[in-house]
Amino acid sequence: MVELDVQIPSAFDPFAEAKDSGAPGAKEYVHIRIQQRNGKKSLTTVQGLKAEYKCEKILKDLKKEFCCNGTVVVDQKLGGKVIQLQGDQRKNVSNFLTKAGIAKKEQIKIHGF
Repeated sequence: MVELDVQIPSAFDPFAEAKDSGAPGAKEYVHIRIQQRNGKKSLTTVQGLKAEYKCEKILKDLKKEFCCNGTVVVDQKLGGKVIQLQGDQRKNVSNFLTKAGIAKKEQIKIHGF
């Protein structure tokens, strides 16, 4: 029998880049993603903030600034806290984090369509 090297595609994992890849500086990025819910509804997630920052206080300021609701979710698989905001707030969150001095523009990765 002949063995073929065939790659079988698996399900898409949007958090694959954030996992520990062993590359230098892989954990220094703040990942801002959008997840589609149902219809026109969407969810913005912020992951990769340093442990020295209080996610609850950042969330409170984000909610007040953008007039949206949100929550902080502790994800054991990703190893940290993830901020979730209602709506497509990717650019707003990016600008907020750079103005507040939480992250530099080079440290922010915006994912999505």
